[in-house]
Amino acid sequence: MNWNGITVGYALTGSHCTLEEVMPQIQRFKDGGANVIPIVSSTIMTTDTRFGTSANWQSQLKDITGNDIISTIVEAEPLGPSKLLDVLVIAPCTGNTTSKLANAMTDSPVLMAAKAQMRNCRPLVLAISTNDGLGLNAANIAKLLVTKNIYFVPYGQDNPQQKPNSLVAKMNLIPEACYAALEGKQLQPMIVEYAT
Repeated sequence: MNWNGITVGYALTGSHCTLEEVMPQIQRFKDGGANVIPIVSSTIMTTDTRFGTSANWQSQLKDITGNDIISTIVEAEPLGPSKLLDVLVIAPCTGNTTSKLANAMTDSPVLMAAKAQMRNCRPLVLAISTNDGLGLNAANIAKLLVTKNIYFVPYGQDNPQQKPNSLVAKMNLIPEACYAALEGKQLQPMIVEYAT
């Protein structure tokens, strides 16, 4: 895919088990010529887990994108007036972020960036990763599905036997979903069978 001349906002929230899977997708944007602006939630900036340290993820983001990380609401706010981002993807997008976005809450850099993108009527792409996508968060996902300029990376149940409410996006389809969103289209099929 040719991303020359396109600025991609790449926002990450605290589904730490998914971070290793999304890093190659950020590299794909860069390899295609995109300018990638990394945006992270406070969880990514402060939390070490068994999936890696905060310092390691921050280092990878800076190395891949060549840009400083937007990590505060104050840093994210100018994204609205500057109209910097052609497309913004939140990947992984946790259930917490999904819920807040659906209910117009702006209490993190990622949500501020999303608000800025929606203000500018530009595409916002969500790669959900939540254990309650078919539980309490189903209503929030439904709300976002019918919201103008919001698109989804195709998703499915990742472990229906042990976690029947869990939904996870096919992270390897992030660039394709963003490319479609720039054309005003939802990548299809949106709901996919997700092999465990």
